[in-house]
Amino acid sequence: MIENSGSKLSISKQCRLLSISRSSFYYEESGESALNLELMRIIDEQFMMTPDFGSRQMTKLINRYGYNIGRKRVRRLMKKMGIAAVYQKPKTSNPHPEHKTYPYLLRGLDINRPNQVWCSDITYIPMRRGFLYLVAIMDWYSRKVLSWRLSNSLDSDFCVAALEEALEKYGTPEIFNTDQGSQFTSYEFTQTLKDAGVRISMDGKGRWMDNVMIERIWRTLKYSFVYLHAFDNGSL
Repeated sequence: MIENSGSKLSISKQCRLLSISRSSFYYEESGESALNLELMRIIDEQFMMTPDFGSRQMTKLINRYGYNIGRKRVRRLMKKMGIAAVYQKPKTSNPHPEHKTYPYLLRGLDINRPNQVWCSDITYIPMRRGFLYLVAIMDWYSRKVLSWRLSNSLDSDFCVAALEEALEKYGTPEIFNTDQGSQFTSYEFTQTLKDAGVRISMDGKGRWMDNVMIERIWRTLKYSFVYLHAFDNGSL
């Protein structure tokens, strides 16, 4: 970790240099037991292979591994990880009942150039003694990851930080598409897009396939990097 000079400003600079949120800078082990962390890792790896698995199928699979646990626990862990079977609803976090959602703008659209459409998604990252959440901003046409951030909570701050970095480095897209997770429907996130003059598009029910490109990035990242290492914290 970069040496801490003791001031809040230096901590913020360190977070930017490490591409992590302030919450990740102070990362501590989560409150989950070692068993639950192991179960979450199994769920995550299986979900990469079978994203149509709901809590019922995931529970049966885990029981076959020799873990005598019930569906209620699996359902809770999946919710904490921010994942759900793709046939039920878009993955990532749950929508916020008080947040405004936006119409889906990509139906029939010919996406043929960079900065025409950007998208974003959140995934679960297992650590040696806990876990973090990773958000990425991606250009739809080029498949280039424009920015990313890690956080130990599913608040909107780390998503906004990633968005602001991408806008600063790569300019302004015409459309920004996400699911209806509470991080992306938050006032802070949507207002950042509005201030930049970006049109907001959100996946509706049954539009989970629109996240396929970024899901492929998650799969590659996890099988080629995350699952091969046991990281202690977010300073990767």
